[in-house]
Amino acid sequence: MCGVAFLFDDSRPEVRGERMARCLQRMVHRGPDAGAWQDLSPAAIGHRRLSIIDLAGSPQPLSDPTGRYWLSYNGEIYNYAPLRQSLASRWQFRSGGDTEVLLAGLILEGHDFLHRCEGMWAFVLWDTHTRSALLGRDRMGKKPLFFSELPGAGLACASELAALRTLIPGALDEDLDSAADFLRFGYVLPGTTLWRSIAEILPGHIGRWSSSGGLRQSPWWQLTLRPSPQSEADAVGALQHALEESVRKRLVADVEVGAFLSGGVDSSLICALASRSLDRRLKTFTIGFDEVAFDERRYARDVASHLNTEHHEEVLSDWDEAHLECLLLAHVGQAFGDASLLPTALVSRVAARHVKVALSGDGGDELFSGYQRYQARNILRWYTRLPRSVRHLAERAIRALPEPTAHHSRSLLKKAHLFLDVVGRQQAETPYVAPLMFAPDTFAALAPALAGRGHPAPGLPECAHPDDIARMMQADALVYLPQDILVKVDRASMACSLESRAPFLDREVVELAFSMPRHWHRRGTRGKRMLQQAFASRLPDGIWQRRKQGFGVPIHSWFRGALGERLAKLARDAGDGVLEPTAVDALLDAHRAGRRDHGYRLWTLYAYLLWRQNAR
Repeated sequence: MCGVAFLFDDSRPEVRGERMARCLQRMVHRGPDAGAWQDLSPAAIGHRRLSIIDLAGSPQPLSDPTGRYWLSYNGEIYNYAPLRQSLASRWQFRSGGDTEVLLAGLILEGHDFLHRCEGMWAFVLWDTHTRSALLGRDRMGKKPLFFSELPGAGLACASELAALRTLIPGALDEDLDSAADFLRFGYVLPGTTLWRSIAEILPGHIGRWSSSGGLRQSPWWQLTLRPSPQSEADAVGALQHALEESVRKRLVADVEVGAFLSGGVDSSLICALASRSLDRRLKTFTIGFDEVAFDERRYARDVASHLNTEHHEEVLSDWDEAHLECLLLAHVGQAFGDASLLPTALVSRVAARHVKVALSGDGGDELFSGYQRYQARNILRWYTRLPRSVRHLAERAIRALPEPTAHHSRSLLKKAHLFLDVVGRQQAETPYVAPLMFAPDTFAALAPALAGRGHPAPGLPECAHPDDIARMMQADALVYLPQDILVKVDRASMACSLESRAPFLDREVVELAFSMPRHWHRRGTRGKRMLQQAFASRLPDGIWQRRKQGFGVPIHSWFRGALGERLAKLARDAGDGVLEPTAVDALLDAHRAGRRDHGYRLWTLYAYLLWRQNAR
């Protein structure tokens, strides 16, 4: 994986060069193997490289033989070999990797070439003759690309926010609409950032920029949700072939490929399929916790033993403030509400000691109905039919009892409290975008300055099987996945110079999953039915029967200790009226006293306040 940088402005060449050098230095972790930039005044294009394919060749930025076009590209195109053959009659290749294949394809066929590409990418293609840039991003948004249109008809682009900021002169203003989105959902919405002057290329989009016309985005790919013409049995066979082929493609590299293994269905299945495709033992990697309720090492060991992998694990005993804040500020570059960023970074660090590429199970929950909130929505349908008096009595009784901490997350009382959160937020979730961090009345007390703020909900394509749970799955795949899960995995793995690949997010697998009726995926209380139908024999029965645990973090206990003190101080020091310190203290007090488990809400506030303190 790599880091991309581009700058077009009216500064002196030496100033532009200094900025480009600082930008690339901020992304050394994304590409420690090589770094270079090219002065194309009034533009400069740069690149950091993590060598995975064609290790000695394919330097970047890469130009065509005439020097007209220059490409900086981050990603992998898994089918580059057949694409190269199809272009060979029209292009004389000088290297053996996928970078020149992308360059040639874009020059010869324009952005339509992207429809033929399978993989993950973000790129900038600069045309020195027309002084125009083409920016592009893969279908699901696996690889990031941020940009800012500069005063004086300029443009700056980079793979990470902290790097991009080195290319932008002057102070930046906060986008309060994005701040409201973040505090509601735990992440910003697609295409936006917490800065008003910085945006992101949308997944499945290209951006065309010129100094006279600015940057305009348009979709080159959209998820088409057509009902499957297949029978369920045929769909099972198609899923077997698609996922097996996806894993096989993602094992292609000139370096060793390993895999993350939590012991859950998704990562275990990817490891099982990878092990069958290799002529060596697969290396697998797990992170554990001292708190038993969050520790999945025993499950991962069982799977590793079953598959005969070379297994490696470490334990996260406590939160590391310096490492945590470095991840949030230097790598994510803005507030980020998913606390599993820290263990993801640590398991990536374990993997990076042994391999340069790791497969992950990301996308399995969104595509195959793995989240428990889908079942909660089913229960909500029944619950809302009860008389109002009965509902109010039940809610008062539950609220009167202290909420168990995440140690007892499977208890009936814990589930009842979580369900009441769903009930309290249901009106605000229409149209559905994501689960809300705070009920509307709590949000109003916490952030009165953000009342009525927020970007419009992103539009979603027409659903093949229109019901509320199918729409939830769609929104999770097209909003939550690229804005939370893929951000977390990209920044955490790249912080360790490790490339992560997600076989579930292959185009064919994604489109196949969303062509299936929702009831194929979930029966009763269990999801991922189609995965089990297709691959039951590949894993022990115990893995399929395990309750979903998720990549949880014991932040409930962290906020009862030093991290809680850190949050309280951040709230007191903010002093600008966006968040009400007394409301933050009230949430923290209820959490410390054990009346409510506000761990993940407190994390969201901590991440936001930490970012604001350092963004000034």
